[in-house]
Amino acid sequence: MTETAHGILPAQAIGAMFTRGEISAPRHPDADQIQPASLDLRLGPLAYRVRASFLPGVGAKVMDKLDKLKLHAFDLTRGAVLETGCVYIVPLMEGLSLSAAVSATTNPKSSTGRLDVFTRVITDEGRAFDTVPAGYRGPLYAEISPRTFPVLVREGSRLSQIRFRTGDPFVQDADLRAIHAEHMLVAGGDTTIGGGVHLTIDLEGKGPGSLIGYRGKRHTGVIDMDAKAAQEPLDFWEPIVHRGDSTLILDPNEFYILVSREAVHVPPLFAAEMVPFDPLVGEFRVHYAGFFDPGFGHSTLGGGSRAVLEVRSHEVPFIVEHGQTVGRLVYEHMLERPEALYGEGIGSNYQGQALKLSKHFRASA
Repeated sequence: MTETAHGILPAQAIGAMFTRGEISAPRHPDADQIQPASLDLRLGPLAYRVRASFLPGVGAKVMDKLDKLKLHAFDLTRGAVLETGCVYIVPLMEGLSLSAAVSATTNPKSSTGRLDVFTRVITDEGRAFDTVPAGYRGPLYAEISPRTFPVLVREGSRLSQIRFRTGDPFVQDADLRAIHAEHMLVAGGDTTIGGGVHLTIDLEGKGPGSLIGYRGKRHTGVIDMDAKAAQEPLDFWEPIVHRGDSTLILDPNEFYILVSREAVHVPPLFAAEMVPFDPLVGEFRVHYAGFFDPGFGHSTLGGGSRAVLEVRSHEVPFIVEHGQTVGRLVYEHMLERPEALYGEGIGSNYQGQALKLSKHFRASA
């Protein structure tokens, strides 16, 4: 790695960070914890319920704030239920000792976002969520607040992921157009590039009567965050079908799973992230979990992967229409090609996806 290198660190570089002690943990990484361009973060053995979300700010440590804001602490070694509407802080297993050239950002894992579990990572002296400054040395903490479903977590559960970078690997629009011309970054919509590749919403599906989304139910059972294909979808979700009118009214404080019109492609030498389109265009939020790894939707790996949209309206009902722009996919250069791409025998759950619930649900819906 040179001082002038700009790029997202791939899996092999993340593994080397463990070896050098730049990432530390009380036990070895899980076999599938290191992803092509990110690292899953594991919950530690103790959780705190707190009165309110917070940022420590300059000169302050998270534990100092917890002493003032915690309601109670509880053990996660045997598992515990996190209730909806509550805020929890959990120290993570992984700590960092970054070089001055390496910074990081964090994001909920896809499966976390698709359950409407609001999750952010905090650092000591942090002034922004999900942001780790270059050269940071210290612990990491997860703020967790289930919004729709109560969830069961335990020590080692992985709700968040971290992406490391050197320099500024952001791909500018002019270069993005050239990359799209060569690699077809999105297909199936009206390709618009401006501050990233625009993504639009699909509310037509396969025509009248077809499934176009899901709305989360209230007062459901508990979802085990570590159990795959364990839940019946209809116990937790109301299917939404196309009724001939390609619009959908988002009810305030309800949670929806929808899908993009476009199939997304992330070539092997790039990573991507979904970011807000423009907060002024509508009273709704999309994309709780925004990381897309190299190889997502890659044609040689069973491509055609659409972006699943986690959608929540704000204070008022809001109508969204088929083809409406709901987010931007920004691309960044990889520092080097990952040893394994997304979907390449590494347990990737969403390669080749269309409209799909999280891995916790059986595929019968």
